[in-house]
Amino acid sequence: MIIKPRIRGFLCTTAHPAGCARDVENQIRHVESGSVRGEGPKNVLIIGASGGYGLASRISAAFGYGASTVGVFFERPASGNRTASPGWYKTAAFTEAAKAKGHYAANINGDAYSEEIKQATCDVIERDLGQVDLVIYSLAAPARQMPDGEVVRSTLKPVGEPFEGRTIDFNTGVMRDVSLEPASDEEVADTIKVMGGEDWELWIHALKERGLLAPGCITTNYTYLGSEVTWSIYHHGTIGRAKEDLDRARKALVEPLAEVGGSAYVAVMKGLGTQAASAIPGMSIYLSLLFKAMKDAGTHEGCIEQTTRLFDTQLYGGGELRTDDEGRIRMDELELAPDIQTFVADKWAMVDESNLDSLADFSGYRQAFLGLHGFNIEGTDYEADVELEVDIDLAAGGD
Repeated sequence: MIIKPRIRGFLCTTAHPAGCARDVENQIRHVESGSVRGEGPKNVLIIGASGGYGLASRISAAFGYGASTVGVFFERPASGNRTASPGWYKTAAFTEAAKAKGHYAANINGDAYSEEIKQATCDVIERDLGQVDLVIYSLAAPARQMPDGEVVRSTLKPVGEPFEGRTIDFNTGVMRDVSLEPASDEEVADTIKVMGGEDWELWIHALKERGLLAPGCITTNYTYLGSEVTWSIYHHGTIGRAKEDLDRARKALVEPLAEVGGSAYVAVMKGLGTQAASAIPGMSIYLSLLFKAMKDAGTHEGCIEQTTRLFDTQLYGGGELRTDDEGRIRMDELELAPDIQTFVADKWAMVDESNLDSLADFSGYRQAFLGLHGFNIEGTDYEADVELEVDIDLAAGGD
């Protein structure tokens, strides 16, 4: 079957298996091209392992340090004429490459919020690895089923004041005005339940209760803060409230992790063209400007460059941690460099449909988004027939 991108709103509903595999190959090649590394993680659990920073972390651990990895994700296989989700194809490609190099890789497909998947994951770790010395939490989901069966959903809204701004139609490049009413208290609370730090804590406690945290175990959760031009809808909105809860959770994990000599961190990463970002009003404009400024400055990074640098210079490598007043590891220092942010601020009001690819880099932002789904990846033949169905060996969960 010949597969093309099918975009509805800010969603791409198709994925290309060969393009996804090539994307994984490119990330592996980047990690393996780095300098010789010293001591690092040996057994790693990644919660949210099939895309973005989670997948990049898995690749950095396995191909940078030779680590055994257990990946937890919630992905959809192909069915009939419907492609699999991109994370399914990318996990398949990662697993094949890891095993070819002799690296242990176990995959668990299911709802990471559920107690069932937590215990199934613990069973796999206990049976095959004994303990883990690094736990990466990189889960992004629109909804969460609570232990009592209630389903709560996250909301993308401002808090306190209405939001008025502009966004870009991903398909057409047309800019339009957007207005959002402020979230209710219940919507804020539900967003924190879905995207805050509570489930991260539950995972660490589940692992600790089973004796699966190795001495000196590190756990890291990823967040994004951004710059002031995005704060009204992001940092000061419902998503920002949820991200603030990660700081609470990190502090709550200090004591239980201290019992095994471990540490908890929140790592602040740079802005990227993810599916989640494309849904946030104003972020498409900001990221298009950011891509332009950082590419011109030679400082642009994707997920794999960020995670490789995080592993090599912060979590491992023996260097001094670059933390802020809240104890967060800052990996967004290149994004927030004064010259980059001055460029973004100066051009913010000047951008319109006629200069999206001169003042900004909307094409680059769009290409990055399509690349998440295996499209626009150099070296991929998009006119060739490809098999939609790709198998993954699952240690637990189902398809």
